[in-house]
Amino acid sequence: MASGKENGGLDNHAFDMDNEVCDQPRGKADKVCRSSCVAENDRNKPTYCVTDVPPWYLCVFLAIQHYLTAFGGIISIPLLLSEGLCLQHDTLTQSHLINTIFFVSGLCTLLQVTFGVRLPILQGGTFTLVIPAMAMLSLPEWKCPTWTQNASLVNTSSPHFIEVWQTRMRALQGSIMVASVLQILVGFSGLIGFLMRFIGPLTIAPTVSLIGLSLYDSAGAKAGSHWGISALTTGLIILFSQYLRLIPVPLPAYNKTKKLHTSKFLVFQIIPILLGVAVSWLVCYLLTLYDVLPSDPAQYGHVGRTDVKGNVLNEASWFIFPYPGQWGLPTVSLAGVLGIIAGIVCSMAESVGDYYACASLSGAPPPPKHAISRGIGVEGLGSLLAGAFGTGNGTTSFSENVAALGITKVGSRTVILLSGIFMMLMGILGKIGAIFATIPTPVIGGMFLIMFGVVTAAGISNLQFTDMNSSRNIFIFGFSMFSGLVIPNWIMKNPDFLDTGVKEVDQVLRILLTTHVFVGGLLGFFLDNTIPGTKEERGLLQWDKVHHEDYSTSVGTEDVYDLPFGITTCLSSQSWVRYIPFCPWRGRRSQYNSEDQNTSRSQGNEHSTGATDEIAL
Repeated sequence: MASGKENGGLDNHAFDMDNEVCDQPRGKADKVCRSSCVAENDRNKPTYCVTDVPPWYLCVFLAIQHYLTAFGGIISIPLLLSEGLCLQHDTLTQSHLINTIFFVSGLCTLLQVTFGVRLPILQGGTFTLVIPAMAMLSLPEWKCPTWTQNASLVNTSSPHFIEVWQTRMRALQGSIMVASVLQILVGFSGLIGFLMRFIGPLTIAPTVSLIGLSLYDSAGAKAGSHWGISALTTGLIILFSQYLRLIPVPLPAYNKTKKLHTSKFLVFQIIPILLGVAVSWLVCYLLTLYDVLPSDPAQYGHVGRTDVKGNVLNEASWFIFPYPGQWGLPTVSLAGVLGIIAGIVCSMAESVGDYYACASLSGAPPPPKHAISRGIGVEGLGSLLAGAFGTGNGTTSFSENVAALGITKVGSRTVILLSGIFMMLMGILGKIGAIFATIPTPVIGGMFLIMFGVVTAAGISNLQFTDMNSSRNIFIFGFSMFSGLVIPNWIMKNPDFLDTGVKEVDQVLRILLTTHVFVGGLLGFFLDNTIPGTKEERGLLQWDKVHHEDYSTSVGTEDVYDLPFGITTCLSSQSWVRYIPFCPWRGRRSQYNSEDQNTSRSQGNEHSTGATDEIAL
């Protein structure tokens, strides 16, 4: 693997050759152009590819970096769900939920990298399941009792209060576990490829955008607890992530040649959310220390004090070991299952796109069908585990960490494996979860303003693949988005309107029609697949092109997607393996490789003839 210094030498050599092009014959100039292209590809290649193992100290540093990159997205989920679970005033249980979701995210990361798609892709909680979960918990039978909203009336250790929130959690667990079975079947049966034919940008765009838009009320409530602190948090995250992101910060480093020295890192680009939260948290501490913030709970801004939840750190255990069924035996709600399924379908479509992006950035070839099927299937198993452990959420691939691969140029899956282990260790340390649970409410609100805004914009960005000069596409997107906001809002304000006489049917309809992503996504899916339009107009051609192009920097073969521990070698002698959608089969691969070589050889002859004709002209 070429070092940075060697790459620099190659770049200079290419530059020198470019300067000499004018003094060389046409044939040599053609070779020079090809050499320049090779140099450009070398610059784009990752420093460490999928199967490479960086030095141990670099592995540790990058593993912590991936953990910190996923920090904001993972920690937001239990903080959001705590409202629907009646846990606003039970910070200790919130810290236990944070530990659990970090532990499960690490465990699912290990499963995905080892047995799943086998790419360096981190697993974590997903916002696509937060919306149906909140819709389920807003049903009349699951609404929190009024007394749980008053901190003075809540005794967090009383059996009655524990039963109140655990009953809701068990119902949520069972719904997630049953719904995850669908994802397991779709993945391991190979159906994901068939489903992706009908899910395009005009389905994904309103679905993902509505995730962020539907959480505006929760973000506004937390930010409104003290707008000054929330604005400070938002401003700091914007400053770090946008204005200072390319400014390197000198930090101490060590290696065998230079010993102890300083090296520059793009700290602001790597952990802007964590830095913004930490600085605002420190400001809240100082304002509390000097009694600038009111000590009276009835006064505005009291929740910004750092001593409001200060006793949690003392009460939390040093070690917590999450286990399946820790909140009791899960129960199943048909309405909840259907709502969670709507979120899981969206999550699967996003993950497939992440697989292709991750392969491109890590120097791997495009993921074959068996790897994609296995990846989606393992994500389903991850959601099953998340439901069993009681995170109140499922698992999905983290797009933020895929983007981090492009920044660091390190695509080694060893780093992600180590990051998964690190997340599991953080999930076991009870004091760590307690620290995160004591973040002041307005600081969380400021973080939510940034995160949910970015989620909304990420959904809209899918429209770049479509022809937005088309009145058809404008209508589909606009109508899907607006209906996805209006219909759930009206149903929540008029809950008695849905009265079929059958309680179970009423619950199903109420959850589905109050889930923004379901309403918007279903309308986008239906209209995009029924209103006449060309594939180019719908964005399907460009969508597919982006998934399969830009693999010029690929340095590996499809062997990187083989199952570990020699499993693929053992199965290769069995003829029945070819009928298993998630198993790699060397016979099929050899057939495809020979066809690709014949095609490449014929294309090479055509290109050679064309080049000769061009030189003759």
